[in-house]
Amino acid sequence: MSKAGLNRRQLLKGFSTSLGVLALRGFEVQAASRFYFTHGVASGDPLSDRVILWTRLLPGDGQHSTVKCSWQLAKDASFKQIVSAGETSTSAESDYTIKVDATGLKPNSHYFYRFSGDGFTSPVGRTRTLPVGDVSEFRLGVTSCSNYPQGYFNVYRHMANTDLDLVLHLGDYIYEYAEGVYSNTVATDDLGRQVEPINEILSIEDYRMRYGLYRTDADLQAVHARHPFICVWDDHELTNDAWKDGAENHNEGEGDFHTRLHNARQVYHEWMPIRTAKAGDQGPIYRSFKLGNLADLIMLDTRLHGRDRPLNYSTDLPMRSGLFQLSDAGVTLVSDDTLPGKDQLQRINIPFDFASGKPVPIMDYERIKSLTAETLPQGWYYLPDTEGFIAGALQDKTRTILGADQEQWLDSELQSSKKRGATWQILGQQVLIGKLGLPALTDEQLKLEETDPAYRPILQMMQQLAGNGLPFNLDAWDGYGACRDRVFESLANHGVNPVVLAGDTHNAWVFNLADNDGQAVGVEIGTPGVSSPGLETYLATEPAVLAQAMMDASTELVAVDTAQRGWSELVLTPEAATNQWHFVSTVLDLEFTVSSGEKQVCKAGDKTFSNLSS
Repeated sequence: MSKAGLNRRQLLKGFSTSLGVLALRGFEVQAASRFYFTHGVASGDPLSDRVILWTRLLPGDGQHSTVKCSWQLAKDASFKQIVSAGETSTSAESDYTIKVDATGLKPNSHYFYRFSGDGFTSPVGRTRTLPVGDVSEFRLGVTSCSNYPQGYFNVYRHMANTDLDLVLHLGDYIYEYAEGVYSNTVATDDLGRQVEPINEILSIEDYRMRYGLYRTDADLQAVHARHPFICVWDDHELTNDAWKDGAENHNEGEGDFHTRLHNARQVYHEWMPIRTAKAGDQGPIYRSFKLGNLADLIMLDTRLHGRDRPLNYSTDLPMRSGLFQLSDAGVTLVSDDTLPGKDQLQRINIPFDFASGKPVPIMDYERIKSLTAETLPQGWYYLPDTEGFIAGALQDKTRTILGADQEQWLDSELQSSKKRGATWQILGQQVLIGKLGLPALTDEQLKLEETDPAYRPILQMMQQLAGNGLPFNLDAWDGYGACRDRVFESLANHGVNPVVLAGDTHNAWVFNLADNDGQAVGVEIGTPGVSSPGLETYLATEPAVLAQAMMDASTELVAVDTAQRGWSELVLTPEAATNQWHFVSTVLDLEFTVSSGEKQVCKAGDKTFSNLSS
């Protein structure tokens, strides 16, 4: 079954419409069989004595029914040394997915597993349990942002061929968009990587079809079969820029948001090798894992559980304004909105006249009271109140990206980790926590004439705001400053050697994290994406120029790559945490090469990346 050769839009001859192509979910029936293992195998959420095993099994007669199978887990690939086995069943209620919690295993051990029924056997998977006690080395692969219609999952293939103890997927495992939205025409038209269903996914059936499509990818199946996964979702497992009560990419015409959220969570529970409650709707996803005495892996949900609405420059950045008091004696500019006669107070935006080359405020009430951005005279502009925005919305103490309960849980986990003597605290989560400023770039550096016209207004706004201390991405922790301060306080008090991991941006980042007093609190690694495009798609700026401008605007940023797809390899030892990025040369061809970036080394006790070596 080739990657691009699946005919997903043709009713497969000889297969009953009572089960139908929807249940097939991209799997093509090629021969008569009593069973079909349709989407490979996977394992996940390992502990020292157990691991989740996953597969999907369809009845071969095309009729909806309960399907039974057995499973085995062995020390060897030939299954002569079986250590755990059992029977289970599945049905349409769980989309014919199977999840088994295989117990009774030994710590720090490799195992092989498979599913079978009536002589039909699934592919064989390989997994491993977590260690206990002293650990000399632990190797993690960190990945995120795999977009099917943007290109091949070559990154997954490289990860499958690399010796790793565990894969962390930090979200955007799928994307929700309709066909033709956020896709690469080469991938869709030449490589056959169109999405199913063709509409934006909303219903349970939609989400099931989209996961089914992604899981037909041979490289995704390969990395799942080779390594256990620990996963968290980001926004695109639901919809773009989601938060607890809404999303940028959800409107009233698409139905109730929380119904859509329930659909997405249920299907995530079905299709991902994650340990969840039997209720079926994936509940709170934050959880922790012990990597022996070496580390605590603390997985957070910065997207759905407690996140307040993200700020947006276009709607939340106030313009500079003036407060005018209207009275019988005339109009007076005042500064106190608590004055008597509040009904006579009016705040209006103040335009600035740039005719002299410098902004001159126009304070004549009669001239400006009825103006709007569309009716300003030539050469007049409204200017943003960046100081008020930074002091106000960006530092609003009530805003949280975690929720109060998860903030308290994280603090408790850090305390427990410190008490038990773990060397490293690894925070696996979705968005950048490091402070990333807006880069100052000239027209020449931006190469506006080479830029897609749709992006030019955004870049021009960025130019105007750069240099004012404003963050690059309000959807990240930069948009939740007070919450980050609270977390940094927890890291300062209880973090022995904190390492924060992030996905989301499609690009590669390394930060030395510091509190508002400049004291080191830990380090952060942002992993590049599997196939989703990075900043090179929107900015024609030379990557080296952009990287330098980013670092000039961001005191915590110590390394960045804005133009390549890849993954992060994090190696933990009692002495150091070492990160290295691996980049694939292309996602639009199955033939590719891999280049590796510089190693960033954080020695235990330093809380900073202090050694950069090739």
